Amino acid sequence: MLLNQLTLFLVALAANTLSALAGGGAGLLQLPALIFLGLPFAVALATHKVASVALGVGATLRHLKAGSLSVKLVLMILATGLPGVWLGARWILEVDESLATIALGIMTFAIGLYSWRRPNLGQTTMAVALDAPRVLIGLGVLFVAGVLNGSLTSGTGLIVTLWLVRWFGLNYKQAVAHTLVLVGLAWNGAGAITLGVLGSIAWDWLPALLLGSLIGGYFGAHLAIKGGNQLIKRIFELVTVATGMALVLRGML
Repeated sequence: MLLNQLTLFLVALAANTLSALAGGGAGLLQLPALIFLGLPFAVALATHKVASVALGVGATLRHLKAGSLSVKLVLMILATGLPGVWLGARWILEVDESLATIALGIMTFAIGLYSWRRPNLGQTTMAVALDAPRVLIGLGVLFVAGVLNGSLTSGTGLIVTLWLVRWFGLNYKQAVAHTLVLVGLAWNGAGAITLGVLGSIAWDWLPALLLGSLIGGYFGAHLAIKGGNQLIKRIFELVTVATGMALVLRGML
């Protein structure tokens, strides 16, 4: 039992430090570890969602201290993403997730390649005119990302990070801050509540996961703030490619 708790803590610490630095991808290590240690998929997913809220708490504490957030963008991401999360969390308990996992993996892999092929992407803040059509399209994609976040666990934060860079003109440091606080805290919190009500959570596994996620979220956010956009971009690309490949393999097995 003690060995399991130590394993869970170390996995959560590593996964959430990397996720806080890259802007997503904690489920790449954390969810498979929960399944490998004996939890059924639905229970592992709900437990992972609860633990991921601690990632959002840790990242929020660090980014609030640094003043990294835009109130207007925060409200937009919350308003469009949370209904999608609720819908996706209900959907995943009723369908076979294999094809959706493969599709998400391919899309996540493509995101990493897209960022890699554009060296200047997200290195500076771009002035973007947020007229009505652009805002509506932006919110529509965030809603879809919310659905994916509620139903699947890896890759959606990375999608939001790149979308904030590409569509809303943020640099990588700003985008990662918004993704971690809003996806990690608000979206994952809503998903955890929905899955907890509709399914079940391994409560005795949570102390080690929550501690590792909280510390990892704060430390990763600190590294992101200090590291600069170029470092974040490289870590983002590595995590997206690795996450995409892992999701495709998981969907095929």
